[in-house]
Order: sequence, then C-alpha cells, then structure tokens
Amino acid sequence: MLARLREDVAAVLERDPAAKSSVEVLTCYAGLHAVWAHVGIHRLWEGGFHLTARLLSQFVRFMTGVEIHPGAELGRRVVIDHGMGVVIGETAEVGDDVHMYHGVTLGGNSPEPTKRHPTLGDGVVVGANATLIGDIEVRDEARVGAGSVLTKDVATGETWAGVPAVRVAGGEPEDSGKTGDDEADDADTGDVETVDDDSPAESIPGDETEVEADD
Repeated sequence: MLARLREDVAAVLERDPAAKSSVEVLTCYAGLHAVWAHVGIHRLWEGGFHLTARLLSQFVRFMTGVEIHPGAELGRRVVIDHGMGVVIGETAEVGDDVHMYHGVTLGGNSPEPTKRHPTLGDGVVVGANATLIGDIEVRDEARVGAGSVLTKDVATGETWAGVPAVRVAGGEPEDSGKTGDDEADDADTGDVETVDDDSPAESIPGDETEVEADD
C-alpha cells in the first residue's frame, strides 16, 4: 500500500502544475483520498461484505464528494483531479494512469445485473463534467472532452467531444465514400481560378470534370 501511495503522489506531482509538494498532495487532494479508501472498500466487497462496503463508500462520498461503487475496479496511478461530483458505477473498469476531472460520470444504461458501465484503458483522460454511459470501451491513451456525452466505443489515441460525442482527432479519417485514387483524381483535375487585384477572376483552362453532389 505504501508503494501505491508513493506512485499516486508522484503521478499528481507530474500531471498537476498546481501541486507544490508531496505533503500538499497527501493532505489536500480529496480525489486521491477517495481512490485510496476504495482500495480497502473494494476488498471488502470482493470478500462478500457488501453492506459494510456500501456504508463505507457512502462515508467516503460524504467526506470527499467522490462516489466510487465498491464493485468498481480501479488501476494504479488513477488521479481524480479536484474530485467533486465524480461518480463511478459498479461494473466500471478503470485502467492504469487514468486522469479524470471533477463531475465525471461513468454510468450504466441497463437495469440488469450485467456489465453496464464503461471500461477505460490505460492513460485515458476524461475532461470535467463528461458523462460516459453504458458498456462502452475507451481504449488506451484516448481523450474525452469536457462536458461530452459519450455512448460509443473510442479507439486507441482518439479524442471525442460534444453532445453527443463524436471523434474530433486521432484515428483513421471518416469514410468519405471515395477511394484514395478517386481523391487523387479530384485533386489533379478541374478548373483552377486565379484572382487578379485589378480584374475579375478568370479561369485557367484545365481538364473538364463534372462534379455531382451526393444526396
């Protein structure tokens, strides 16, 4: 446990420029307090002491503003920055080196006792007040923008944002319906216009290309 404390403190000092010392992190970072408490509470849950685990998790929620269900699985060096308002559901799985900000919800979308909460891979960053719903997977090194509502899987290294969230960076380009050869032909053909400051624009003759709009 001592090694884990050192890892977590080092992670905060590395990622948060507002953290000035190890003592400050140990005493003032409620998100870390919630994560540390969850380590023991999760063991109680796994041991079948469900009511005790739930009662303790509610006490931690009262003290830190962070609600982590005892059944949730958290990796190492998970940092909950600021902490207030974070909710992590029962079947959520959070990988190593995840960084999430205040107001994040890892919520469920099914009344059935099945896997119904998100899975976050290693190195994922989740912005403030983002809501991730359902049994979705956010893979390693992906990012979810602040205030987003995410209901779809996110591939490795992608960035998603918006309501509903869409991919805004990383990954493969969206399918435009054209092959690479088609796009190259579009770039090499067609009329090219030049604009002179003292005269109307004139077109330079080129290969005639008929362009049709997609429905």
